[in-house]
Amino acid sequence: MNLEDVRRALALPRPGRAAHLRMSPRPRPGDVYPLPPDVHPREAGGLILLYPGREGLRFFLTLRTERVESHKGQVSLPGGAQEKGELLQETALREAAEEMGIDPTCVEILDGPLSPVYIPVSNFRLTPFVGFTPARPDIRAAPEEVVEIIETPLDLIADERNIREEYWNLREYYTGRVPFFAVGEFKVWGATGMVLGEFSEMLRQAKDHGVS
Repeated sequence: MNLEDVRRALALPRPGRAAHLRMSPRPRPGDVYPLPPDVHPREAGGLILLYPGREGLRFFLTLRTERVESHKGQVSLPGGAQEKGELLQETALREAAEEMGIDPTCVEILDGPLSPVYIPVSNFRLTPFVGFTPARPDIRAAPEEVVEIIETPLDLIADERNIREEYWNLREYYTGRVPFFAVGEFKVWGATGMVLGEFSEMLRQAKDHGVS
């Protein structure tokens, strides 16, 4: 899959809620849509940063430490809370710089954002952006935030055979059915899985309509 494939996919309408639900844990306590006026989420930005690999485009995922404020020990996109005066796109780029040392000036943001995902457990609303850098950037994991940086082929998430489901004990009080992307030894689920679920559906739609 190449950059033109991605640009064509991003030109399509966002499937939004339908794509998110496919990759959402079931049940997902606290999930509401649309958000009622009395819910005031903290805004966050995330980044799917594409770069050329030996066999097509790749992107970065991060394994979070146990010392971060929320979503400890989970696989996620680089991203975090919006700071005062920032656009969410700026938030996504800043967080990628802080977590992985990526120079924001080398990143081209492609098209508009993907659909936001509300995360009930942390009361964040994550707005994801797709970016591109023409060469693999130099990266370094911020030790307080990132255990490991996972370089992931874009083709992997576009292939439905890499979507699995299991029953997990998500809290002390309930068991849920959890869809996830199998990325090597890692299981990419929750909000990150939902974001990638929408993006992957757009990539497949573009291919199915003969525009890839």
